[in-house]
Amino acid sequence: MINEERLLLHLAELAKIGSTPEGGVNRFSFTAEEMVANLYIKQLMEAAGMTVSTDAIGNIIGEVNSHIDTPAIVLGSHIDTVPNGGHYDGALGVLSAIEVIHTLQDNNIPLKRPVKVIAFKDEEGTRFQFGMIGSRAAAGTLQLEELQRTDEEGISIAEAMQQDGLDAANVADAKLSNVDCYVELHIEQGKVLEKAGVGVGVVTGIAGPLWQQITLSGTAEHAGATPMALRQDALVGASLIIAKIEELARQYPAAVATVGKLSVSPNGVNVIPGEVTFTVDIRDIEEEVRNALEQEIYHAAQAIAQERQLTLAIETLQRVAPVKCDAEIQQIIAQAIADNGQQVVHLPSGAGHDAMQFNGQFPVAMIFVRSKDGISHNPKEFTSAEDIIAGANVLKQTLLELDQR
Repeated sequence: MINEERLLLHLAELAKIGSTPEGGVNRFSFTAEEMVANLYIKQLMEAAGMTVSTDAIGNIIGEVNSHIDTPAIVLGSHIDTVPNGGHYDGALGVLSAIEVIHTLQDNNIPLKRPVKVIAFKDEEGTRFQFGMIGSRAAAGTLQLEELQRTDEEGISIAEAMQQDGLDAANVADAKLSNVDCYVELHIEQGKVLEKAGVGVGVVTGIAGPLWQQITLSGTAEHAGATPMALRQDALVGASLIIAKIEELARQYPAAVATVGKLSVSPNGVNVIPGEVTFTVDIRDIEEEVRNALEQEIYHAAQAIAQERQLTLAIETLQRVAPVKCDAEIQQIIAQAIADNGQQVVHLPSGAGHDAMQFNGQFPVAMIFVRSKDGISHNPKEFTSAEDIIAGANVLKQTLLELDQR
């Protein structure tokens, strides 16, 4: 079994780096807090017997058996946070992977294959509003022009890299090669496992986000002088579409659709809204299902706009393909959960993760650990010690099985 006290201590120590008065964590990439955290992660990797390096984008990589020329098993997650984030999101995956290697080292259990443990750079995208920089680079999909994205102070990702001693021109060197598979342990950030009464689950796939911006244009007129029958109220039209989006999404078992941002113009108390812009985030682990829901929303919005004499414009902000987790590795994880005396629950991930960046390159899989009340990205984010240990032991057994393939 993994060393329970050591893993819990490492989680507590990492949570101190960037801690907030509310009990959360501010640990953003390309900051002093992250530099301290990276040093701590390197020390833990070295103590676990790994050879440690930093790649061209700033990912921290610990390796064992790097001299063996066979495809590597990769474990990992991230240690950056959202503003005032929790102690477990990302960090649990990195520290659990390090602990697995440390436990095997302590017990003289050899691995036949090379294994890499990676703490990926900037998964959350807090500073530059562009997440998964490290895993994008590791997948070879990060483009040089994307490194010109800037933060609120006008500093680009490339400039922030330079301040950390990294050269954006070398980002292509971060691409992983000769990889057998990738496995990531992560907190669920939802309530499925809690509702099922189990601590660890098998992830079937990662939903791909489709983000759209919808703009409805009507006529801004005097609120007192314009009769109700003669109005072209963009906000009323938008409210009808938003309600329809929820109704349509409920017809699909695993799909979700969220309107999270809304802007009203002119935004005056005594002025009929002439233009409304809002976003919609549509997700499902089946791309065909997600696209079908997208079309239903489009046709419904078009009908409402036409009925209310409004102009409709829809812009796609991003379209990311959903990712299916590898079926064989799902079976290995499920067996590990069963061997640890728990019911096996399969569930999709509605949130995005570093694992999805490797879609189509090599098999990926995820292990979820129960989140209390489903709360995440919040100081109240909590996973019990019992579930943490169970998850880490499932990760260990999964690695050992993969090593024997």
